[in-house]
Amino acid sequence: MDSMLHVEALEKSYADFRLDNISFDLPEGYIMGLIGPNGSGKTTTIKAILNMTEREGGKITVFGKDNIASEQEIKKDIGAVFDSSSFVDEWTMADVEKAYTLFYPAWDSEKYWSLLSRFRIGKTKKVKELSKGMQMKLMLACAFSYDARLLILDEPTSGLDPVSRDELLDILCEYIEDGRRSVLFSTHITPDLEKIADYITYIHLGQLIFTGTKEDFADSFRVVRGDRKELTPRLEARLIGLRTFPTGFEALIRKEDLAAAGRLECVPASIDDIVVFMSRQTDRNSQEENI
Repeated sequence: MDSMLHVEALEKSYADFRLDNISFDLPEGYIMGLIGPNGSGKTTTIKAILNMTEREGGKITVFGKDNIASEQEIKKDIGAVFDSSSFVDEWTMADVEKAYTLFYPAWDSEKYWSLLSRFRIGKTKKVKELSKGMQMKLMLACAFSYDARLLILDEPTSGLDPVSRDELLDILCEYIEDGRRSVLFSTHITPDLEKIADYITYIHLGQLIFTGTKEDFADSFRVVRGDRKELTPRLEARLIGLRTFPTGFEALIRKEDLAAAGRLECVPASIDDIVVFMSRQTDRNSQEENI
C-alpha cells in the first residue's frame, strides 16, 4: 500500500517533555487514530507534520515529499482541523470562502455552498453564531471544497455532543470511501476510534507504545480478573495498571504473558482499557520512584 504519511524517528524536546523516536505510516485510503492521554505528545506530533514546530530529529514525508522542502506544495492538499475554530468571529460564510480562495486555487465554490447546505449551516450566519459542532463542520466543508487528500484532525470531537460526534464520524468514513484520501485523527475519546479507525498509533509520555492495525492493537492485550489470593508474584510482575479490590483484582496483561494468568478470567481489551491501564501503570511507577 502507498504511504500517504510517513513519520520516521521524530524527536522534539521541551523543558519538561521529550517526544522520542516516533515512527508510523498512514496508508492511502485509511483512517489512523493517534491516541494517548493528554500531554502525551499527540499535538506536538501533528504540529511537526504541519511544520508548525521545528523538529530536532527524524524525517516526515507527505505524499512522498519532504514536509519542509515541499511545504507549500504539500499544504495545498492537506486539511487541518483543530479543536478550536481558526476563523474570525465576525466572518460570514461568504467571508470564509473569500479567505480560502486566496490560498487554494482548486477551490470549488459550488461544492462549498452545497456542503454548507448539507451540514445545515446557515449561509447568512456569522462564525460566532455557530456552535462548536457547526464550526467543526465548517472547517471540514472548507477542506472538502479544495479536495484535500489528507485530513489531520486534532481532538475534533472534544466537547461535542453525542449526535454531533456521530455525524462527524460518518462524514470521515464517507470522505475516505474512494480510497485515495486518508485521515489522521488525534483524540483521547477512544470509543470514536472503535467505530472508524483502521490503524492506531499510541503515544504515551512522548514514547511510541504501538503502531499498526486496530485489530492487532486490541489483540495484543487482555484484561485479567481474579481473586486476590490468586495474585502471585510471578503474575503480578507481568500485570499492567493493577487495580485491587477487597476481594479481587483486575489488570491489563500482554498476550504473550497469558500463560502466567493460568485459568484466570481473561477478556478482550478495548482501546479505552489499554490507555487507562497503561496510564495507571505510569502513575504507579512514578509513585514508587518517589518513595
